[in-house]
Amino acid sequence: MDLLAPQIIILTAVMGSFAGFLAGLLGIGGGVILVPLFLWLFALAGFPADLIVHTAFGTSLAIILPTAVSSTLGHRKRGNVDWHMVAFLAIGGLLGSLLGSSLASIIAGETLKICFGLMQILVSLKLLFYHPPISSADKLQAKKLALVLVGFAGGMFSAFFGVGGGVIAVPLMLILLRLPIHLAVGNSSALIVVSSLSAVSCYIWYGLQQSVIAPFSFGYVNILVTLLVAPLTMIFARVGVSFASRTSQAKLVKIFAVLLLFIGIKILFKL
Repeated sequence: MDLLAPQIIILTAVMGSFAGFLAGLLGIGGGVILVPLFLWLFALAGFPADLIVHTAFGTSLAIILPTAVSSTLGHRKRGNVDWHMVAFLAIGGLLGSLLGSSLASIIAGETLKICFGLMQILVSLKLLFYHPPISSADKLQAKKLALVLVGFAGGMFSAFFGVGGGVIAVPLMLILLRLPIHLAVGNSSALIVVSSLSAVSCYIWYGLQQSVIAPFSFGYVNILVTLLVAPLTMIFARVGVSFASRTSQAKLVKIFAVLLLFIGIKILFKL
């Protein structure tokens, strides 16, 4: 089926908007929604089988980048970004994203898909059953090395799985750094800007080294889908930020966790 088919465009636009909303709400980037969507979409469009997974990851990251910028600006206006912390998070995120994208480029697509499905399930269980104690006073005690390590984990995770990295960075900031939820989400959004920029550059580079490139793609980034989805995710990221600033996130996190669990199981079941 053609990527320009009306039903494909509508579904992609709806899911992209939802991913943007989650990115702003939870500081996760939105890739946990975009990657499964693109795995299905690119297979339906008849992309070469050995390019589908890597192109899904690269395209997801290309969309996450402007979405994270939009989300970060929204959180900054509400005082939810600590730039001193972000500087050290970004150092780790840059290094981690370079390593993660390099590893992903040499691993077979089906293996990456299995890893992605398992990641979705593990993250969903973490969100469902772990409730870290949080104290706003503890945010001043975050160590520089701890920030770099959290950034490294988030950046590597982001690049390896084609997601924003917030699904790892936010829990780590809550559990290890003991930051308040809104500060963790805001800092995560800023970290994602750095890690996704580095990672998407690597996905473009490694994709250009292949003898075959998917239609409408530059390296492992599908330009057509990126141009369609990115504006929507940027708009709805701001909606998510607004919603996060005035709403308790506990129930929404549980719903999101169940959604992750369903997606992860479905990916593994198809394999």
